[in-house]
Amino acid sequence: MPNPVLVEVTRGQMVESRHRGMAVVVDGEGKVVMSLGEVETPVFPRSAVKSMQALALVESGAADRYGFGDKELALACASHSGEPEHMRLAGDIVARAGLSESDFECGCHWSSEQKVLIEQARAGDKPNQLGNNCSGKHAGFLCLSCHAGVDHYGYVGYDHFVQTTVRDVMSDLTGASLGHENCGTDGCSIPTYAAPLNKIAHGFARMASGVGLGAERAKAANRLMSACMAEPWYVAGTGRACTELMRLAPGRIFAKTGAEGVFCATIPEKGYGIALKCEDGATRGAEAMIGAVLSKLFKDDQDLSAKLDGWSRKTMKNWNGIEVGRIRPAGELA
Repeated sequence: MPNPVLVEVTRGQMVESRHRGMAVVVDGEGKVVMSLGEVETPVFPRSAVKSMQALALVESGAADRYGFGDKELALACASHSGEPEHMRLAGDIVARAGLSESDFECGCHWSSEQKVLIEQARAGDKPNQLGNNCSGKHAGFLCLSCHAGVDHYGYVGYDHFVQTTVRDVMSDLTGASLGHENCGTDGCSIPTYAAPLNKIAHGFARMASGVGLGAERAKAANRLMSACMAEPWYVAGTGRACTELMRLAPGRIFAKTGAEGVFCATIPEKGYGIALKCEDGATRGAEAMIGAVLSKLFKDDQDLSAKLDGWSRKTMKNWNGIEVGRIRPAGELA
């Protein structure tokens, strides 16, 4: 069965494009609250699982050793825009472990925030690894390695202490088997694992509810998600979807996007975990989907539900500022 159409893109009075997808909401016990499409399909969650990847940073005591507060922990879970404060903080985090930009293994790219990019070009700057959208996560990896007394060189490798630790944590949370057979390489060079979408959602539900987790892991999960909700700008950046969603409902929504149309989220007060994928990998489709799913889950809070529904619907304008169409939830998300 094909996945259902969950997002439509209009032009004039006609539907010009359609995005198929799958979405699932699970509680801490594993009960399915909402399911759309083939949710048992393995997907690469990419950056949407950075909070899972950061758990060992807190559990190990590294975060406390290096004095991390909410901003640092939020950046460790981030896909940031490479704005100056993002870069400064990533550098500060590793400096606490006696390291520098040259120790990162994530690669370089320019800022994704247009105003910052223009200033970088005007100044004749060259991109560095602190500006990589994953530099916060990598800063956490470096600190974890240093705290454990392990040589950080090659920390992006499949068999390095950092990646085996991350893999074990994610497998424990999701109940999915993670290994060479379902492993790919992420944009920042670390291993990324395809897992069934419903198991990814259950992993987030366990983080949100603490169900089935040991006391230390439950505490670490709460600390990371609370940090992201307290400092959402450090999770993404100016005008970014993750930041905007968490600002719409302070302390009530944790949300994190991933490449190729993935979004994961939790609703801590309900103990829900959410995972979805826009089948064709379109960000615009995934953003409309997550807004619509969250709107339905908050149906008992009419004001917040309406805000989320409105956020899920985008107006498209041409270069003259003329409205030409809309991006809107469709099918069961309409």
